[in-house]
Amino acid sequence: MRIVVIGGGLAGLASAARLAKAGHQVVLVEASPTLGGALGAVSEGGYTWDGSATSTLVPAALRDLFRKSGRPLEVELGGELEPLDVITEHRFEDRTSVQVRGGSRAAQIEAFDALGSGLGEAWVRHVDTYAPVWDVLRRHYVEAPWDPRDVPKELNDLFNTRETLHKRLRRDFRDDRLGLVAGHHAVAEGHDLRNVPAWAGVTNYLEQCFGAWRIPGGMARLVDLLTKRLETRGVTVLTGTPARDLVVRDGRVAAVAVESGDIDVDAVVVAIDPRRLPTLAPAVERTMPAIPPVVAHLGLEGEVPDLPAEVVLHADPLVIIRTGGTAPEGGTAWTLHGRGKLAEDILDALARHKIDVRQQVVARVDLSPRELVEQWHGSPCGVLWQGRGTIRHRLGPTTPIPGVYAAGAHAAPGAGIPFVTQSAALVAQVIGPAR
Repeated sequence: MRIVVIGGGLAGLASAARLAKAGHQVVLVEASPTLGGALGAVSEGGYTWDGSATSTLVPAALRDLFRKSGRPLEVELGGELEPLDVITEHRFEDRTSVQVRGGSRAAQIEAFDALGSGLGEAWVRHVDTYAPVWDVLRRHYVEAPWDPRDVPKELNDLFNTRETLHKRLRRDFRDDRLGLVAGHHAVAEGHDLRNVPAWAGVTNYLEQCFGAWRIPGGMARLVDLLTKRLETRGVTVLTGTPARDLVVRDGRVAAVAVESGDIDVDAVVVAIDPRRLPTLAPAVERTMPAIPPVVAHLGLEGEVPDLPAEVVLHADPLVIIRTGGTAPEGGTAWTLHGRGKLAEDILDALARHKIDVRQQVVARVDLSPRELVEQWHGSPCGVLWQGRGTIRHRLGPTTPIPGVYAAGAHAAPGAGIPFVTQSAALVAQVIGPAR
């Protein structure tokens, strides 16, 4: 089959690599002049920052991608993934803090008990409720293609649950600080917890079971490795080539319209926000994208606080510090994400939390949510939660148009590196090998 993959972010690169390995003739079209999307690096003044994510949960998804499309990930990297001892440090307005460690139930009990007696047990008791949730999601949604017209009872019961994450956290925790920690993943992605189904809090369970991991040298290395893999597999890559729309004939996709003309196809993988394609947009008209945060990439010099990979400062505005970029000798690279009422410079907000680096900034790149969406041609935060019914309006791996498949943050199973990577595996599973 001749397949066109629309979008050169992680989902598009992963889909193209898998389908080419399966023997298909693959063409990848990307609107930007470079590949990578939100995983691409940002550079200024000798400093380099990850464009979006700096670490990943459930590394098995990435390992499976590389193993199924060529050489193992660790072989390509020339070493192992780097486990994070502390996944996230949470600091609260009362000046208390907690460091969440991954891959260890005992370590999390100890960390939360430092906030107050019995809080460790309250935390793991909450997290443990997600074990059966993950089992259902993994078997019927994350690792197996789902059909909204034929949903297994276990999954249907889960998706029909009326409890929101906001209500679950209020029920499970008497201490508001634990609720802030448990809900921060959704809040950081731009969601209102009152609109998020309770089962979506499964991320905390994944952290406890699998921990978090970094790619040595930054997430942009994934882009380089997958780009080389596409070359090895004979994928035709057309950058600077936005897809204008899908061409449907006799009820089935027949071509992808680009500026230079139509590219005839047997199938299409849409690895961008579906609403960017007029023919597919009506299928997602009941959804909205989750808006990215305000971002400030900072190049610092001199002495700065020694911080873990991610620090969440719980206040309004919410400020997240992500470390781990590359810097010249004597320098440090941070990225700040801001959400909420950001009526001042984000560095001023940071200084109110006793982290004042305003005099040490020698390089800075500020990006508004609108600029990020324009740069990435969509939001890497995926679909905005607007209640429990949102999940049923998310496309992928199939779509209402025969021959058109969906991958990426806006498709099943959702946003985040593991789920986006897995979306490509689901598409490849549905399409199958070339005949």
